[in-house]
Amino acid sequence: MHPISTPTTPFGRRPMSLALVTNQAAAEACPPDRVVHKWTLFRTITEAKARLGISDRALTVLNALLTCHPELELKAGSQLVVYPSNALLTTRTHGMAEATLRRHMAALVDAGLVVRRDSPNGKRYAHRSAAGAVEQAFGFDLAPLVAREEEFEALAEACRQERRRMMLARERVTILRRDIGKLIALGLEEGIAADWDGFMRAFEPLNRRLPRSVPEGHLSRLASDLAALAADVSKAFEDLAKTQNPNGNAAHNDAQHQNSKTEPPFENEPGLRESRGASGGSHTKAEGKAQASFPLRLVLRACPAIVDYAKQGITTWDDLVETADLVRRALGVSPSAWAEAREAMGAGDAAITIAALLERVEEITSPGGYLRSLTTRARNGAYSVGPLIMSLLRAADGKKAAAS
Repeated sequence: MHPISTPTTPFGRRPMSLALVTNQAAAEACPPDRVVHKWTLFRTITEAKARLGISDRALTVLNALLTCHPELELKAGSQLVVYPSNALLTTRTHGMAEATLRRHMAALVDAGLVVRRDSPNGKRYAHRSAAGAVEQAFGFDLAPLVAREEEFEALAEACRQERRRMMLARERVTILRRDIGKLIALGLEEGIAADWDGFMRAFEPLNRRLPRSVPEGHLSRLASDLAALAADVSKAFEDLAKTQNPNGNAAHNDAQHQNSKTEPPFENEPGLRESRGASGGSHTKAEGKAQASFPLRLVLRACPAIVDYAKQGITTWDDLVETADLVRRALGVSPSAWAEAREAMGAGDAAITIAALLERVEEITSPGGYLRSLTTRARNGAYSVGPLIMSLLRAADGKKAAAS
């Protein structure tokens, strides 16, 4: 790179900006002895892309520009201007359209990763000496990459720390959801005196599927709210422990532990359900492949009518899903509505929803339309089977109380 005393302005209608002046000045102020490995630097920039405000496609273009530099190392003070044609860049970006290519090259310039060194006519080329050495080149100057190496590393480290905090926060949310869900299920199944209905209503908005990208502050607030609810739910069991014989508790808990081995777990985070299916361990038939966000035993207590449609009883989630497929035909639910519900809710929760529709079939004019409405809500994260099951449980318990 040959030092220049004035900024290089862009060719044609492209305007000059203060940011371009600043970026060029920073590139020229680089220590002359600095040397960086271009692919190590590229990985660092890739990690810092969120802080730099560049996209994956822009990184693809930067990668192509780096392949046009013949050396593995970028040395300050050396020739760092690359001048590939658009046709060559299209090939090295796996067929990227020229209009897209120009847009992402402009993004790299705006982000201060490269500097344009435009020729008088806007073309990219180089003047060579009689010996073949490049004396002056017009194209894209990679000098800012060398000059900003330390800045890129600091940004990448900040991104790594942020990702770690997000991972830990997501793990905490997952564990709290799991704990709350299983404790509520246990309390309901054992008939422990507590406001389980209130706990479920409080839990439902905290148990919705998280988007792929969620702000760190939102995760922190969610974890705090879940921790407060977990403390309230745990208190119901602490109060119970104070009123019961410890020896009796131990025996009862041991029996409960053994009796529940074949029951599917109460899992709330979709990733947990997916990872269970993908794990390398063997699965018994009782575990089944389908899972849902509510205990099977509790579902059958709330929706007993679906058992009458089962071919050989319902002991696993797969049995429930298979039976729900038969029931949805009887309800007039189309195959497409059933498939969309399973995709949006998961097979287990979709089967629970069909079982709940069967319980209230006399109240619902169009089960298929109602299911599609719930499917839309599920896609938007606004539907959970919890309130539905709680309502049916209250109705079932009310019928039992009236019968007795």
